[in-house]
Parts: sequence; C-alpha cells; structure tokens
Amino acid sequence: MSEFRYRGRDAGGGLQQGVLNGANADAVAAELMRRGITPLAIDAAPERKPMLGRVNNIGWFRRKVTLDELIVFCRQMHALTKAGIPLIRTMRGLAETSRSPVLAATLDDVTNRLEGGTSMAAAMQAHPSVFSDLFVAMIHVGENTGLLDDAFKRLSEILELERDTRRRLKQALRYPTFVVVALFAALMVVNFLVIPKFAAVFSKLGADLPFLTQVLVGTSNFLLNEWYVVLFVMASIGLLVRQWKQTEAGRLTWDRYKLRVPIIGHLLELITLSRFARNFATMLAAGMPVTHALTVVADATDNAWIARHLRDMRFGIERGESLLRTARQSELFPPLILQMIAVGEETGSVDEMLNNVADFYDEDVDFGLKRLAESIEPILIVAMGVLVLILALGVFLPIWDLGAAALGR
Repeated sequence: MSEFRYRGRDAGGGLQQGVLNGANADAVAAELMRRGITPLAIDAAPERKPMLGRVNNIGWFRRKVTLDELIVFCRQMHALTKAGIPLIRTMRGLAETSRSPVLAATLDDVTNRLEGGTSMAAAMQAHPSVFSDLFVAMIHVGENTGLLDDAFKRLSEILELERDTRRRLKQALRYPTFVVVALFAALMVVNFLVIPKFAAVFSKLGADLPFLTQVLVGTSNFLLNEWYVVLFVMASIGLLVRQWKQTEAGRLTWDRYKLRVPIIGHLLELITLSRFARNFATMLAAGMPVTHALTVVADATDNAWIARHLRDMRFGIERGESLLRTARQSELFPPLILQMIAVGEETGSVDEMLNNVADFYDEDVDFGLKRLAESIEPILIVAMGVLVLILALGVFLPIWDLGAAALGR
C-alpha cells in the first residue's frame, strides 16, 4: 500500500484534499468516488521516514483501544471542539494526556498528518484497527458540514450503546458459562481421577462389566494415554476453523448459520439489526446520501450475511427502487418495521422512523437478554442430570452386580 495525495470536489462543489492509502492511483480514485468526491489530481506522496517512539511500537503492542477509551476520547473531542479550541492543539493535548499507549501513539500520528494538510477523516482512516469505517464516515460528514463537534457527540452515543449491549450480553452469559466450565472440570476430574480407581478394582475382581461401564473405562483410558492427541486434534480443528472464517465464503457461511443457533441466534440478529437501524439513521440525519450511508453501515456491520443483504439494498436503490421495496426484498425486517419505513418515506423522516425501529429492536434485545439465562438454565440442568445419571450407573452398576454375586443371588 502506498500513500497518494489527492485534490477533488465534493457533491457541494467544495475543495477536498488529503492523503489516502491505496494499491495504485486507480484504487484511490475509486475510493474517492465512493465517498462522493470527484478527483481532480492524484499524486504519489513522498515517502516519509518511519516515526520513532510509541508509534513504531503499535504493531508490536497487542493491546487494543477499548470502547471505554474511544468513548472518553469522543466526549473530550466534542467538548473541546465545541469550545472552539484549534483541532491540532486539541489532538496533541489528548495524545499527551491519554492513559492508553496505543491511543496516544495513534493520536500523535493523526496530529502529524493533520499538520501535513490531511483531513481528519483521511488521517484516521490510516488506523483502521482503532477507527472503524463508521467512525471515519461520521468524521468525514462532520468536517464537510462544519459540525465536527456534533459528529463526535453522535459517535459517543453510538459507542455507549454498543458498550452497554456488550455488557448486558456478557452478564446474561456469565451464569451459563460458569456452569459449562464447572461441568467440563467435573468431567475431567471423573475421567482422570475417579474412574481409573474403580477400573483397577473391577480389573482385579475379573467381573464382566456392563456396557455403560466399559464405555466410561474406555473413554478414561483413552484420555489418560492419548490426551496429547486430543489436544492436538482440538487445536488443529480450532486453527482450521479460524482460517476458514477469515475467507470470504467461510465468514459468510459462519455468520449465516450463527444466526440460526437456538436461543442465542435470534438475539444476535436483533442486536445487529438494532445497530444497523441506529447507525443508518445517524448517517441520514447527518446528510449522507442513502446509497453511501448503506455502504458505510454495511462495512461497519460485524455480520457478513446481514452486510451482504445491506449491500443488495444499496444496489436496488441505485437501480431506482425505493428503500421500502429493497428492505422488503432483503427479508431482514418484520412487517411492523417495513410499515415504519414506509411511513418514513411518505413523511420524509426516514431517520426518525429508523430510530424508532432501533428502539423497538432494543426493547426486544432487553427482553431477550433477561430471558437468556432463564432459557439456557433448563438445558443445563437436563445436561447435568444426564451426565450424573451416566456416571452413577456406569460406576455403581458393577458394584451392585458384584454385591449380588457375593450374596449368592
């Protein structure tokens, strides 16, 4: 990837210039057209010397910028830009006071790019691991409309909602996760410590063991003697699945069937659609064209299957179809949501209706998260009962048989 300096005109005729990374000038031109900028000149930027200090260590520092750190950054930027403090001075000050080494190094680099004449959106785009496509798009709109402080305020609200959703999901899964870990630990203790003791006793007595006991003893012996094979197979499967998920087809298939997982799949779909509706409404309220907004929101969606449908919606709108028609063809939204989108198109308040859609989804998510533990708990209880029953029968059936034989029955 190389850096290219560009000059162009946006939809309103305003002059836009900055620096973009791309494979070649054609790729940069295509990216500018996607952003609604007509390129006038694209030149290769002179190669810059690598920056010393913390920026050089970003690639080696594995810790990522957290949502909390981004939220604090957006709040600070909103307050400082609203107060009229110069942008470069604001960014430099936040870089010096940030507690996160990664964020501080990133802000240093962004500030240096700003001093070189790059726009803030283009400077942030050079750090995709910190600033998402949605983040960069919101900053781009804020710069073009002169409402950069409002853009940071909207971003802080979006990030806060995402943080709250993640916290509620983790809280709902805490108890089921604890039970599953406890079951796995108990199973390992039984297989490595308990069953071998009983197997030694049964072997000395030379009695015929029931089928269930033979299965338990065989499983325990296999784990004791071939545990490294089990670990190798599990690690290999995990690595292969991870590599497969990184491919386009693999990620698409994984995200598609992830939404069909009982209990949790529907909840994940609601969370993703809620984020889409609120982010899309924010883009439209900021004045971004519908097709561009759909592209940005699709790129920011963490589910490839839903993102594919959103891009299909964009293609339909580009062909001249209405938002309602493309939303109905996507089969992502229930009839009530489609009705709200129809009302929004008729009244010219699609963004407001989409916010109502997001609120509707959030209510469903809240209800689903509250019921998640209640829904999983019966399954875990049944699993525990079956496991205890199998272990009890496998261990005690031979004892009962030996006791009956000793009594001459």
